[in-house]
Amino acid sequence: INAEVHGFCTLLRTQMANKFLKPGKVVILTAGRYAGKKAVIVQNTDAKTKERGYAHSLVAGIKRYPKKVVRGMSKRRIARRTQVGVFLRVVNQKHFLPTRYNMDLSKELRGKLNVSDASKKAESKKLVKKAFQARFNAATNRWFFQRLRF
Repeated sequence: INAEVHGFCTLLRTQMANKFLKPGKVVILTAGRYAGKKAVIVQNTDAKTKERGYAHSLVAGIKRYPKKVVRGMSKRRIARRTQVGVFLRVVNQKHFLPTRYNMDLSKELRGKLNVSDASKKAESKKLVKKAFQARFNAATNRWFFQRLRF
């Protein structure tokens, strides 16, 4: 009986653990090349798959944060400094830290992103860059486009 209860509790814990990891949740990556960078969950997979034996999420994040701009700069320099560099990556859910914030990207990017091969990933990255750049230029979600300082 004890083993059955333990198995049931483990199953329940795994089902309940990731209920809040939905598309639009802002996360901070904790491992790998983009550790310390902010990202948004675009697609979430709580179950294991054939190619990935762990729970994972497709995240879109900021590789290069926009820099500060002052009044004396030329238009060209301002345009260059306000560019947002983005990345698109499938990440193990153990390798990011969910925050309490949400960013509603689902309308703009739902079903349009694909990372199965290099050409599709490049196209998807362009869509993400366009969406993030529009958000930055409109000054919405300002906290998302500021570098973490720790």
